[in-house]
Amino acid sequence: MKKKLRIGILLDSCILPAWCFKMLEEINSNPGSEIILIVKSIPEKKKEISLLSRMLAKRDSFLYYLFNKIENKLVKLIPDAFELKDISSILSANTIKTLEVNPIRTKFSDKISEIDLKEIEKYNIDIFIRMGFRILRGDILKTAKYGVWSYHHGDNKVNRGGPAGFWEVFQNKPETGVVLQILSEAVDGGKILLKSFSSTHKSSPIRNRNNYYWKACSFLPQKIQELYDLGEDLFFKKVEELNRYPQFYSKRLYRIPSNREMVLLSSRLFLKILKNRIVDFFYFYQWVLLFRLSSSNSISKIFFQFKKIIPPKDRFWADPHILRRNDKYYIFIEELIYSSNKGHISLIVMDDTGSYTEPVKVLERDYHLSYPFLIEDHGELYMIPETSQNRTIELYKCTSFPLEWELEKILMSNICAVDSTILFKENKYWLFANIARNIGASNSDELFLFSSNHLISNNWVPHPDNPIISNVSQARPAGNFFTYKENLYRPSQNGSRRYGHGMRINQVKELNETNYREEIVDSIFPDWDRSLRSTHTINSVGKLTVIDAEMKRRKFI
Repeated sequence: MKKKLRIGILLDSCILPAWCFKMLEEINSNPGSEIILIVKSIPEKKKEISLLSRMLAKRDSFLYYLFNKIENKLVKLIPDAFELKDISSILSANTIKTLEVNPIRTKFSDKISEIDLKEIEKYNIDIFIRMGFRILRGDILKTAKYGVWSYHHGDNKVNRGGPAGFWEVFQNKPETGVVLQILSEAVDGGKILLKSFSSTHKSSPIRNRNNYYWKACSFLPQKIQELYDLGEDLFFKKVEELNRYPQFYSKRLYRIPSNREMVLLSSRLFLKILKNRIVDFFYFYQWVLLFRLSSSNSISKIFFQFKKIIPPKDRFWADPHILRRNDKYYIFIEELIYSSNKGHISLIVMDDTGSYTEPVKVLERDYHLSYPFLIEDHGELYMIPETSQNRTIELYKCTSFPLEWELEKILMSNICAVDSTILFKENKYWLFANIARNIGASNSDELFLFSSNHLISNNWVPHPDNPIISNVSQARPAGNFFTYKENLYRPSQNGSRRYGHGMRINQVKELNETNYREEIVDSIFPDWDRSLRSTHTINSVGKLTVIDAEMKRRKFI
């Protein structure tokens, strides 16, 4: 039987944020690892400092700390990644030993003494997880067989240093990165194990952090289990491939902003929020449909030629999926009426001249429905609408075309999955869906892949590389796969600037039970029409291509 990986935890206290608590729970439940040792830093003895002295020490960055206090009071996070929890219950097993150390401290870093290192070495730790201490220096970085694993909550190509999630908001960066790395002496420059990107919150650093901290807490347990499953050679072969290029960093080391910086940054942010509020008073954004009938059976690629189908102002239409039957195009869409704030599936019928009917409701549930993915199998027509609000992936069968649908099977339960898209390839069904692994994380960031020998099945096998994409600019499905010049393409959403801002076209390079690889070959943004700001679904059947777009409309005219 394969030996479990021996895990050590480096921490300052057993009182840690909720995201750390969740991460340790996952590590504890991993079949391939066990926590053996806690290395706890003995708190440094500090002189009693008066409130006035503390304020004077922070006087150059007083406005930053004031901003944080105000934001923490005003913003309620549910769930809160930073709520403090006692991890003692997780680490209470008799097999877990605790070793207290008194690190050698410099201004910014900690170094473990030779005496403590010799004691630590007795435990033969495979992986140390850094959940405390400051910047680690010295031989502690080499004591564990596979090093010290740690998060950098930022993109190490864009902003090394900190504060986490702050500069991305105030500098209007569309994405916020997070890196899991094996620490080295270089600050935030260690060997990368996993890199991921989330959409940056437009105005709140704490909301920005909350989203991607919840997402990232599963990265470390995932990679530990992957090392156990693959073995050292194959795992680190993949790691070396991820680190095949030199990592240069030419920007400054980011630090807590000064009062002067805070005034400038806050002023810009305030003006941006004020401008958006004024625009929102006079205008609203509504998802509409756009279509083009071409002269040949191929996907249309020039979007200024598309015609709009605009709904009434009390609703939106989005997520078009198409079927061709009886010389007509059947366009299934999400229809959401604002007053109910709950989507249902409706149908528009279009002929070869582009004339179309008003939408007719065909499927409604007590929970939200959207993204009506269609698939034909063994002479039957099925639909997989998004049902993440019900925490399911549901398969519906068309019992009387095109208006009557009945639930055929729940393919997966207890899962927060969106935009499920199935590809039938080489006698196997491949199900792609974006999943939020943790409550509090976005469901736009991570793409998961499952396979089955049958469509009507509850035995969907997760791909060993899951999540196969962890990037808000590329992960989430944006419609059915399509073939162009014998190559297979997967359209995906680019939600880095805002939800559904644009689309990527990804060529599928490799798809099998052990590997998935795709390459971005093109991007689609709503730049052909100034009234549009987002587009996030594209489907094409026969001569018809339909997309959706978010359109700016006046409220009062």
